Amino acid sequence: MNRNLLIIPYLLLSFFIYAQSPIGIWKNLDDEDGREKSHIEIYEQNGTLRGKVIKLLPAATITKCDKCTGANKGKSLVGMDILWDLKKTGKVWEGGEILDPKKGKVYDCKIELDGTDKLKVRGFVGVSMFGRTQIWYKVK
Repeated sequence: MNRNLLIIPYLLLSFFIYAQSPIGIWKNLDDEDGREKSHIEIYEQNGTLRGKVIKLLPAATITKCDKCTGANKGKSLVGMDILWDLKKTGKVWEGGEILDPKKGKVYDCKIELDGTDKLKVRGFVGVSMFGRTQIWYKVK
């Protein structure tokens, strides 16, 4: 049997696993006006997921994190990590944090795929019940 034919099942399996992952580029919408604000790349680093702003869209209302404290204060949002330390638990990635650059605050975070093109991103304080969920959409 041709060795190349044996590789096909492994390629299909890897495609399926990658398709079931939030790794990729997502656009987020503003909670208040519903307009598309930015593209965020979710990537894996040291076994956890992180997310950084890679593009601001025309409807973005802020370009720098003026309300942030520490190293992010006054820095451009493009290239800034706004999501970090998420670990997979079943179908959810949790245990991480998310930065709201508009408020300059960091919240606990969990994310979960909703199909292949939607990502539920929940920021909360302490208990998931006390927070809000945004839906991010896969950039094609």
